[in-house]
Amino acid sequence: MNTSIVRSALFVPATRPERIPKAIATGADRVIVDLEDAVQENLKDQARDNLECFLSDHPQARILVRVNAPDHWAHAADLKLCRRHAGVIGILLPKAESAEHVLTAANTQKPVWPIIESAKGLAGLQAIARAQGVERLSFGSLDLGLDLNLTTGSPAAEEFLSHARYAVLLATRVAGLAPALDGVFPSIQDTVGLHSTVQFARDMGFGGALCIHPSQVVIIHQALKPGLEELLWAQRIMDAARSGEGVFVLDGQMVDAPVIGRAQAILARAT
Repeated sequence: MNTSIVRSALFVPATRPERIPKAIATGADRVIVDLEDAVQENLKDQARDNLECFLSDHPQARILVRVNAPDHWAHAADLKLCRRHAGVIGILLPKAESAEHVLTAANTQKPVWPIIESAKGLAGLQAIARAQGVERLSFGSLDLGLDLNLTTGSPAAEEFLSHARYAVLLATRVAGLAPALDGVFPSIQDTVGLHSTVQFARDMGFGGALCIHPSQVVIIHQALKPGLEELLWAQRIMDAARSGEGVFVLDGQMVDAPVIGRAQAILARAT
């Protein structure tokens, strides 16, 4: 399993290359230069040229690229660009619906982050997760809701999306992938809603979230941190575990390997 911690992955459109250094400076764990949804059809070639120039002029930069979907006319050219540049450290693959889609992207020799955002992608989830080259999964709730004709924000839609998230998390664990990322929170001004949504995703087992605005980065990081009470509990567990006993009792509760593992995970989130 790749254990690198990625809490936030910030999108920036390739049509605005001057924003890429600003995105990198936000403190986001990853920056994703977008050639897909944020780029109009008639600007696809220009956006790719922009990214080519940026990568040539900034060889020290390290970014991911969201290429166009496998059935899009620009997909092959996007992948060729990614393969050429060492600065591209991963590919965000939209509309991933089969292992073949992943393998084509993985031919760039870059790690692939498939986005599960369609009914076909959800149906093919296990094969996608096990495909060679996949580093972690990401969840595209907005596009999935559109594909399935869900009523956005309704209890019924949220129930279905929760089941889809469970499937992504289960596939992640079975395939031994790095923690999955939840989808974007579209309301930039609703900081309380973002914080609550990310905490919910954290408690489900997601490692972090995709985001669309620099102001969301710090909120995501804050939401993923454990609370003070959790931290104190975890530290006491680890202090007691230094005795070397495999099983012991603390505050009347039995502590064994799974409990110690949970304490370690909580402390890791605090960094």
